[in-house]
Amino acid sequence: MKTKPRESWNPGAFPTWWINQTSRMLLKEFEQHLRQLDLGPAYIPVLQALDDEGPLTQRELAERANVEQPTMAALLGRMTRDGLIALRAHPDDRRARLVSLTPMARKRLPLGRALLIEVAERATHGFTKAECTTLVSLLQRMITNLEGPAGTEE
Repeated sequence: MKTKPRESWNPGAFPTWWINQTSRMLLKEFEQHLRQLDLGPAYIPVLQALDDEGPLTQRELAERANVEQPTMAALLGRMTRDGLIALRAHPDDRRARLVSLTPMARKRLPLGRALLIEVAERATHGFTKAECTTLVSLLQRMITNLEGPAGTEE
């Protein structure tokens, strides 16, 4: 019986490989830059949501950051320890607490944003505005594809 020769797999031929490499490098850069403010990349979606919307519950923050509740609980624990958020009783739900930014977080957030913008601009140096727009659009489509039926998230 003759077997079909195996195709060699070349991961570098797939955009997903390059996206993964880029993501890893960006995360490393973000971590290095944010470390000087005692912030972590995982803090940014929470800080941003609270800055944009005001006090939110853990459940709402988990939805905004697209993480599970236990992950958000651990993150909020670290952020409380670091003095970035404050928790208070929810006025309408005794089981829930509202999370809000501390003055320290309000002071650090603009600096953190500036550092992240610096990294993003370095990463896209030489790209035209149209290329950046196209790249964002393509990456959003990939996310939509992965969230769809074939890659259904639970």
